Amino acid sequence: MLISVNKKYLFTLYFSILRPCFALAQTDMSSGSVDADKYSVAYVTVPNKDVGKTIGHGLVKNKLAACVNIVPEVTSIYEWKGEINEDSEALLMIKTRTSQVDKLTEYVRSVHPYEVCEVISLPIKNGNPPYLKWIGDTVPEKD
Repeated sequence: MLISVNKKYLFTLYFSILRPCFALAQTDMSSGSVDADKYSVAYVTVPNKDVGKTIGHGLVKNKLAACVNIVPEVTSIYEWKGEINEDSEALLMIKTRTSQVDKLTEYVRSVHPYEVCEVISLPIKNGNPPYLKWIGDTVPEKD
């Protein structure tokens, strides 16, 4: 009888207190690591802020990005066609779903003025959960 009471007590304790605590821990609003790799940030360099605005508006309008930040002046040093170059450019920081990075890249390549444009992306491993949710609400899943 004592063993069955203890099992019943443990069963009740688990379902009434411990299990709900575990569920809350999984939806904790302090860390977005639950959605790791679901969202990405892409980087694109452009010759100037105006080109960046055009590309940024197109990405957001076409639901390929939730947000595009334009860093107006970065200095790029690179080798191109056998020569070392240094140019002033703008940098786009693009927040999107990882599943949309290929379509985003296609779009950028179709409107970008460079012969070979930079489009690189990294998965967002952690972030503010409401912000990550907003990205997901704004950019639909891949068709």
